[in-house]
Amino acid sequence: MNVLQAQTLAEQLQGLSDSPELDVELLLCHVLQRSRTFLFTRADYQLSDSECARFTALLERRKLGEPVAHLTGTRGFWTLDLEVNPSTLIPRPDTETLVEKALELIPATPARVLDLGTGTGAIALSLAQERPAWQVVAVDCVPDAAELAERNRCRLNIRNAEVLLGSWFEPVNGRFEMIVSNPPYIDPQDPHLLQGDVRFEPLSALTADDQGLADIRTIASQARNYLQSEGVLLFEHGYDQAQAVQAILRSLGYDRIDSAQDLGGNDRITWAIWTQTPDTGA
Repeated sequence: MNVLQAQTLAEQLQGLSDSPELDVELLLCHVLQRSRTFLFTRADYQLSDSECARFTALLERRKLGEPVAHLTGTRGFWTLDLEVNPSTLIPRPDTETLVEKALELIPATPARVLDLGTGTGAIALSLAQERPAWQVVAVDCVPDAAELAERNRCRLNIRNAEVLLGSWFEPVNGRFEMIVSNPPYIDPQDPHLLQGDVRFEPLSALTADDQGLADIRTIASQARNYLQSEGVLLFEHGYDQAQAVQAILRSLGYDRIDSAQDLGGNDRITWAIWTQTPDTGA
């Protein structure tokens, strides 16, 4: 089997994947330890018997629905190549919208930034790499996830970030210029939980009570004790939750509340400013 023949096997993923051709290319790159450019320029490259066997085995697992990121152990996010595993969510391109907005909302001057529910560390490490003057703290309550984020931090040699184990604000002290979070926000009854890649991801990282809003409400309430005056709170949330998240923030005394759309045109992130001083907040 050569590269071109292997690529034609993408037809086996039709109806099973939103991106069958890309899936096969990524699996081939993983098996061959080559870039996608190699696939395009060396379509006649003959896979060895062991490479064929590994590729075929991975393709069969993908046909059963296992995410490509779990099959390869990595996922690209922002400018980073992150290790991933089943202990946490696979970083999505839409979450890059949150990173982009966070970089816009406060200057590149020294600041403390907190990422709650960091998972792979995707958000925290992207922000830390882009803003060397920031000190970024990443928190996750799942030991395996916190260990994964720390491995990513060390492998990427990002020194202005630290990873802490704990539930939300439990392991942190002091105040921050910005708090960001991509918390669980899916209603436990949502039928999409039975479809696609999310079937292989931990429910604890996906679902929250109160129609998916419970963790957002908890974070928004407690964040008032940890934000500097004029500090920013920024969430990723469900495509249909922007109005509800804005209402939560408004009821808790936040100001200058706004939302922005993701790559698909859905309202995906919402942010607000805590304008009260630490003496009067919360």
